[in-house]
Amino acid sequence: MLMKYEKLDEAAIAQRLLALPQWSLAPGGKAINRRFIFADFAEAFAFMTRSALVAERLDHHPEWSNVYRCVDVTLTTHSAEGLTDLDFNLASAMDRAAAGRD
Repeated sequence: MLMKYEKLDEAAIAQRLLALPQWSLAPGGKAINRRFIFADFAEAFAFMTRSALVAERLDHHPEWSNVYRCVDVTLTTHSAEGLTDLDFNLASAMDRAAAGRD
């Protein structure tokens, strides 16, 4: 059963971004982005593994790419055609995973 998430308005998005200072609103306002930079590929891949486990639990999967020690992430809720609490929950979890506090 798919859970429906409500699209956040601009004020709610701005408020949620205050708690995630390293994330930015994508052009068009329907996604948030962040680049994570690690010491090396192994650390970047370990982060992606930790994040994938959280994403699977949330049933919310990032758009991401990895080149050597950089991981670029975009989060949006396609079914809501914009940002929902789910995106910000995953962003927070990814920040914790990057800091080794997952």
